[in-house]
Amino acid sequence: MNLNALPPAEAEAAFLACCGSRAWARWMTESRPYADTANLLEAADRVWWDLAPEDWLEAFAAHPAIGGKKTDGDDRFRRWSEQEQAGVGSAEEALLAELAEANRAYAERFGYIFIVCATGKSAEEMLGLLRSRLGNDPETELRVAAEEQRKITHLRLLKAES
Repeated sequence: MNLNALPPAEAEAAFLACCGSRAWARWMTESRPYADTANLLEAADRVWWDLAPEDWLEAFAAHPAIGGKKTDGDDRFRRWSEQEQAGVGSAEEALLAELAEANRAYAERFGYIFIVCATGKSAEEMLGLLRSRLGNDPETELRVAAEEQRKITHLRLLKAES
């Protein structure tokens, strides 16, 4: 799929599948055409870091918790999320329970779900990252989570373009 060639509404839906921020998807749609993939990724970063924290939180909310499944929204988003979290698929029940408890503690502490670029990470790695990030102050953690969302968005943009 070439994101440049899609009609505006379809392009915005495709961008929204890559990043759950409506403002980001709208800006990316309006900023077309992109000369090449590098230009697309540069624009994605520029727009992302110019957004307000509320837009970041909207993007985070589009994700299922680590170990969870998203049941609503775009089919691409659900499929990509399942692929990205493949590392939890073979985890034992005890580890999944630890992840669920750590997810709950994280959401309670920061007010949003734990965001990590899960591609290639095991359930144990994600649990370790989650636990270590619980020690961050809220401002630092918001920036860390935003960077993780940026990485996820890059991976999804590459999939959308292929």
